[in-house]
Amino acid sequence: MDVLKLIDEIEDIIEDGSTLPFSKKVMVDVDEILDIIKEIRIRLPDEIKQAAWIKDEKQRILAEAQKDADNLLNEAEYRLEELIDQEAITKAAKERAEELINKAQTTAKEIRLGAMEYADSLLLETQEQLKDVITELNENRKELRGGN
Repeated sequence: MDVLKLIDEIEDIIEDGSTLPFSKKVMVDVDEILDIIKEIRIRLPDEIKQAAWIKDEKQRILAEAQKDADNLLNEAEYRLEELIDQEAITKAAKERAEELINKAQTTAKEIRLGAMEYADSLLLETQEQLKDVITELNENRKELRGGN
């Protein structure tokens, strides 16, 4: 029987006891009450020890839960930092790729324009040479026809 049940038993004895007329006093079996009180004294230290153990165990469990929560939080923060770093690396890589693509497009455009200018200058030079050849051919034909 635990201490609370023993206290309930004392209450029952008092409630079931004979009341004295015109007073709130109750007659009870003193030996029975004293036996219960003695039993309470015997059991009380065990229950206090058990309550203390429960309190200590509760503190240990709470401390362990807090430690686990802190570990989870630290791990989550670390993973978040990793993801942020990865995102920054990805963003930097994308920016670098865009720079390279833009530079390649600009270089290609410059090469294309340069090639067109070079081809145009070659064609112009050829055209001038052809004009000279045509002029010379016309002069040669005139000479062949006998006229100056």
